[in-house]
Amino acid sequence: MPFAFRSALRALLPARLRRDRPVVPVVRLSGPIGAVSPLRQGLSLGACAPALERAFGIPGIKAVAIIINSPGGSPAQSHLIHRRIRALAAEAKVPVLAFVEDLAASGGYMIACAADEIIADPSSLVGSIGVVSAGFGFQGLIERLGVERRVHTTGPSKAMLDPFRPEDPADIARLKDIQADVQALFSELVRERRPRLSGDPGDVFSGAVWTGRQGLALGLVDSLGDARTVLRERYGERVEIRLVEQVRGGILGRLLRRREPGAAGAEALAGALALLEERAAYGRFGL
Repeated sequence: MPFAFRSALRALLPARLRRDRPVVPVVRLSGPIGAVSPLRQGLSLGACAPALERAFGIPGIKAVAIIINSPGGSPAQSHLIHRRIRALAAEAKVPVLAFVEDLAASGGYMIACAADEIIADPSSLVGSIGVVSAGFGFQGLIERLGVERRVHTTGPSKAMLDPFRPEDPADIARLKDIQADVQALFSELVRERRPRLSGDPGDVFSGAVWTGRQGLALGLVDSLGDARTVLRERYGERVEIRLVEQVRGGILGRLLRRREPGAAGAEALAGALALLEERAAYGRFGL
């Protein structure tokens, strides 16, 4: 079959069936990491893995792009997602490009470090390489209400950091030990994946965030830009940027819950509380 005729036939095929176009799948990872609420799913390995595996499993791809917009969250889920991306990239033997939009902080930056290159918008925020634990103390409130707190445990640390009791210095010391261990893992991972880091380690690993431009100077990111522009520059104007959607879980469960009296109101309240928590996570970074 003459080459010109084959080219004409390929032009009539849908873009997804043409083999003469470079393909780069794109997976978007947005939101807090971990369980946000029973009715609002955050980023987790279970939620992300199907989309990631579909993206890396597309034949003939040139790379996989991951667009990140996350304030962080669960260290374990962040690390699990990071490791799954690295494993899939090794199996598929393709590079991974991470594109930061508004924010890749804390666990969001840990996920970005799974990429071979990190590209950020000049005004995006990156970093927050640290560990934080937050909560409330209600012991004064229950005393004013005349409520007696009763806790029975089989171990002295089982009720550690109970919000209805005064803080115990031993509990705080134990929490600090846990945080230090997680921080060490996070810092080692960043050093391994970002060998061109510069600047004072005391600043880089202080938990501070940096703009995309500042992150470029510190070696936290490799370049500045956005997904469409960079992919077209790198793989040509004809590159097919194929978005791989995540399938959100819990649809059946939500439908079943709506059949129960009052379920709609409970779901709305839980969703509102989860949204407030999510906004608070972004609000820590002025977003």
